[in-house]
Amino acid sequence: MYDYKIAVIGGGTGLSSILRGLKKFPVDITAIVTVADDGGSSGSLRHELNIPPPGDIRNVLVALSESEPLVQELFQYRFEEGSGLAGHPTGNLLIAAMTNITGDFATAIGRLSDVLNVRGKVLPVCNEALCLCAEYEDGSVTTGESNIPKTGKAIKRVYYEHSCSALDEAAQAILEADMIVLAPGSLYTSIIPNLLFDEMKDAIKATSAQCIYCCNIMSQFGETTGFTVSEHIKAIEDHVGFDFIDKVIVNDGQIKSDVIEKYKEEYAEIVQVDTGTLNSLGIEVLKSRLATYTEAGEVRHDSRKIAAMIFSLLLDV
Repeated sequence: MYDYKIAVIGGGTGLSSILRGLKKFPVDITAIVTVADDGGSSGSLRHELNIPPPGDIRNVLVALSESEPLVQELFQYRFEEGSGLAGHPTGNLLIAAMTNITGDFATAIGRLSDVLNVRGKVLPVCNEALCLCAEYEDGSVTTGESNIPKTGKAIKRVYYEHSCSALDEAAQAILEADMIVLAPGSLYTSIIPNLLFDEMKDAIKATSAQCIYCCNIMSQFGETTGFTVSEHIKAIEDHVGFDFIDKVIVNDGQIKSDVIEKYKEEYAEIVQVDTGTLNSLGIEVLKSRLATYTEAGEVRHDSRKIAAMIFSLLLDV
């Protein structure tokens, strides 16, 4: 047993990146993963089988896996051809199959966690397929997670089409954690959707654990165009209904000029760190050179560096 418990909340590549680094430290990890995705393979399986989307869960399982690399590669293998198979990663199909076998999405994840020798626990925030909606500042509404950023309009709020309860274990993990971490990721479609449940809000309000937000390095068109760090936090806390973020981790290193130009083509830019505003809100700003790059020139958080920062904070709890 490890001395410290940490609950990491999010979805997409940002969550996986943090977890890949954290599993190398002596901490008890619980990953709480969004179930709002409705695009690509996840969306297809979701609609055909009426199960929560498996894609983000698959990536988190692999990020925390301590199995042989070949097993991880198999889980991530994506079929490129074949009627009905093209575009589907093997892991998504295995999660869908195990859900049908066990009759329960969360149970299926637990069984596959054993197969992959996952370091920690992976939980869907909800055990049902949910439809995420967005209301924009102009009063218009869009339905479906994958459609929300496409309009390019300023988002007022996101919400679920139908009410649902959070997984009991997810809320309990918040209550038992020594630290809560909000991972980097799409603000309105990966991070906030985890926090819309009453059970999650109640747990966050009741916990004495400090909450750390790892802010995105770059803005995202259709979600956070022009947002500063404090505006990211305001959007999160407005949806939850109270202030709860204690510290924010931000990148303090330079971004390559050619990468900046590439992001400009996608109407994205560096998220500005408005330290004065954050300090006035009582939020401690933690800066480090965290940026790394994919082969495609995409900016990502360095999993080792950000995990080391989080662990050092945990030691001070």
